[in-house]
Amino acid sequence: MFKADEIPCQYVTNENGETTAVILDIGTYNQILEDIQDLAAVAERRDEPTISHADLIAELKKDGLLQN
Repeated sequence: MFKADEIPCQYVTNENGETTAVILDIGTYNQILEDIQDLAAVAERRDEPTISHADLIAELKKDGLLQN
């Protein structure tokens, strides 16, 4: 995840010198979109119950999704 002051970008300003837009390279833009999607998923699932790692492994083995 990027920190705001680490994002490589260029600023577009109007005739008054006010910043009106930001130019990002496509890789940075796509990474920011992925980060936003990840944060949205975490927020949506915030209130879901959790299980221990051991219980998860046992459940995956029981369902045949993980081999011993």
